[in-house]
Amino acid sequence: MTLEILTPDKKVYEGEATSVTVPGALGLFEILNNHAPIISTLQDGKLTVRGGAAKEEVFFIKGGVVEALNNKVTVLAEGILTK
Repeated sequence: MTLEILTPDKKVYEGEATSVTVPGALGLFEILNNHAPIISTLQDGKLTVRGGAAKEEVFFIKGGVVEALNNKVTVLAEGILTK
């Protein structure tokens, strides 16, 4: 699946992933290939990307929303705290 992580001022990440773990408003959850369509709010926390060019990448996001639809995951984060 493809993943995009965007903030209001830049594109932080774009690439392939086998799984994405995000800090949902009700707790961490994982999005895998062929995941059912979903839109969820996010809280501050750790976003983990597995697969892609590196084995695992970690981003610390500041809130936002995530959408998964047709093997494309889009994270609209308010900001990136650290990478």
